[in-house]
Formats: sequence, C-alpha cells, structure tokens
Amino acid sequence: MNLFPISLKDKVVLITGASSGFGEDAAWFFAAEGCKLVLAARRIDRLQALAARLQDEGGEAIAVPVDIVNADDVDNMVKTAIDLYGRIDILFNNAGIGRVDWFEKHSDQRDLDMLVRVNLISMMQVTRKVLPYMFERREGHIINMISVAGLISPPLITSYSASKAGSRAFTDSLRREVAPFGIKVSGIYPGPATTEFGSHVGKNKAYGSIRSKLRVHMTSEYVAKRIVDVAKRPRRSLVIPWWFRIVTAIDTLFPVLVDWISYAFSKRKHKLD
Repeated sequence: MNLFPISLKDKVVLITGASSGFGEDAAWFFAAEGCKLVLAARRIDRLQALAARLQDEGGEAIAVPVDIVNADDVDNMVKTAIDLYGRIDILFNNAGIGRVDWFEKHSDQRDLDMLVRVNLISMMQVTRKVLPYMFERREGHIINMISVAGLISPPLITSYSASKAGSRAFTDSLRREVAPFGIKVSGIYPGPATTEFGSHVGKNKAYGSIRSKLRVHMTSEYVAKRIVDVAKRPRRSLVIPWWFRIVTAIDTLFPVLVDWISYAFSKRKHKLD
C-alpha cells in the first residue's frame, strides 16, 4: 500500500453497476476527487438521473446503458469511454447479483447460469476489453468488487459464494499477470452492508439471523469511501470491516470448527418443503 495518496484528479473511471449501492455512492466520492466518470448499468433512467445530479454539483459524468452479460453492450460501453476520453484509468467492476436460499431451491437459469455470468464471467469480459488500453499506456487500476463470501462460504449463499470465489481467483491471478506492466489489480471484500442488495437478502429469515448476530451495520457510503481510498492508495485487497479478517483466518486455520457451526445452523434452520 502506498503511504502517499495518488491524485485522482482528471482520472477516467468506468463504473459498472453504477445505478445503485456501492457503484452509485462510489461515483459521488470519485467525482469529489475530480474524476471523469463513465457510469454503466441496465437501469438507464436511474443512471441518467445520477449523471445529471453529479453534473449539477460540478462533476463530469456520462451514462451508458449496458446489460453486462451482452457482449455488444460491453463493447459499446468501452468504446464510448475510449472515444470520449481516449483512456480508462480506473475500472471499477461492481455489477453483481445475489441469491439467498437453500441450494435445492435455486433455479438453473437465474440462480446458477445468470448469477455466475453477471458476477464472474462479465467481470472477466469487461476487464478483457479494457485491459489492452491499459497495456498501451503501461498504467491503470482494476478494482473488483468481490465479497467476504469469496473468502468464507456460509450456508444459504452457495451460488453467490461460488461466483465470488471465482472472482477472487480471477483477481489474484490477473494481478500477478499484469503487475510487471504497471497495471494494478485490487479486490474488495466487504461484509454485509446496507445496500439495495442487502435489503433483499435480509428478507430471508435464516440468513437474516446470521446478519443480526454478526452485528455488521456498514453503510454503502462507508464501503464506497474505502473503495476510493484503494484507488488513491492501491493495495492487493481490502477486507471490511477489519475483524472479518479474523473470521476468514479462523475458516482457513480451523475449518472443522467452522463446519461444525455451519452444520448446527443448517440442521436448526433448514426446513424441507
């Protein structure tokens, strides 16, 4: 981690999943640093409203509609950014979806195929499209929104955790591949936070009990602020809150203990239909 922050002024930042949650809040913090923003998401009405508000506050932002699993949309998104600014300094891969329920209730199309496509494959495809432009300039920073679910895998989020573990592996491998060429790659691993996604998963009573016992009440704004700090002080990874590092270390060092706790939870909460 750099001791002295990098100036982000005039950096071109491409944010996927920018219409809500971490992406939307990060846009405000990046704008406050003087960045030029390319905001991408499916919900173009919300995206355009966000871009307009940022512009009203003196920021520079454009909205690009994109279905992240559509290759043509991804091509258009990257081309729009390059045509307008000639470069992409920071790519924030933030788009993602989740599913919370017992695995046998997951659907093939949405909870397996689509979830993995959005959370993992699309992250890889967007990165592959942006990377050549970073190679040309021998600089750039790729920040991937992952999750503590990519480090520790509790019950009820099997598909989500699998996609995030893949995202973690992709992030680590890519960092080791491109670091010699001036390109930085960071993984962000937040625990539960108050986002639109968090409000949906909280509707599951069993998973909601896990969240309440963990007593994690991070705001989306707090996570977004830390993301921008990673852009200013690049590092390989950020786990937040800090004490989740202890939880993940226990899972690594004492997996039998974590298994036992998980077994007890599943036996108590799992209700077969």
